[in-house]
Amino acid sequence: MIILENNDLKVKINEDGAELTSVWHKQAELEYIWVGDPKYWGRHASNLFPIVGRLRGDQFKVAGETYFMNQHGFARNTTFDVIDQSDNHAIFRIHDTDSTHRVYPFKFQLDISYELTSDNELKIAYIVTNTDTEESLFFSVGGHPAFNLPMDGGKFSDYYVSIEPEKIYDRIRLTGPYSNPNTPTPFNANIPLRLRQEDYHDDAIILKLDRQKTSFLLARLANQHGLRMTVDNAQFLGIWTPAGKEAPFIALQPWWGIADTVDSTGNFKEKFGVNVLAAGDTFNGTYSLHFF
Repeated sequence: MIILENNDLKVKINEDGAELTSVWHKQAELEYIWVGDPKYWGRHASNLFPIVGRLRGDQFKVAGETYFMNQHGFARNTTFDVIDQSDNHAIFRIHDTDSTHRVYPFKFQLDISYELTSDNELKIAYIVTNTDTEESLFFSVGGHPAFNLPMDGGKFSDYYVSIEPEKIYDRIRLTGPYSNPNTPTPFNANIPLRLRQEDYHDDAIILKLDRQKTSFLLARLANQHGLRMTVDNAQFLGIWTPAGKEAPFIALQPWWGIADTVDSTGNFKEKFGVNVLAAGDTFNGTYSLHFF
């Protein structure tokens, strides 16, 4: 377990999955990260790579070969190396191996960086490098941080998510576990989203961000304590709590990628929302969490 700490926050990150497991606010005496109760959802803040969501039939094709991969990919179940660490910064790394080549035929390096950039702010970066000298890298990456609700009193439905910029976003609907981007519906972010358990019977609320900087304020109506997630360049944001469980948490998920479409051909290089990285190039996807 890696610990980062400053005047206000104490952060814990597990080398398994490079998963954020705790953000303790010293002055507020609050734990913000979901405790991981398996009755509801046994994880805390999964890191998703090299896919986000589900593949049709849990499989894809590259150069005529078929590969099998479970939902959200293998990074969340992989032990990362810690390649740099200080009191307020740590970098975790995995790279391709013979084992990954059996399920994902690309050369890559994935670094996940956590940095306490101010007393109340944690910045997370996904740094993907194509280590091949010839072939392009095709991938998705994303976060799945979940936050305890209630935080400081009240009940789940006392909380809301306020989005900036305030505008009408495209909401990508899911059909089962698959995305249906051809028939988006409007999502009005001119008013805050009141959190209601019944709104997640069809899984996550997915908003199309188009790589534009967007912030999401999670707080109670009394607005005493909460957090602000600022997503710098993601394609999508998923808001999720498990349907039918009355789970005491909400997840805000920045995604650079999305589940296969309902009509996906299975060709990974044509996958909706996939990122393409030329040989030797590096991708950087970032978001930050400000706690109050």
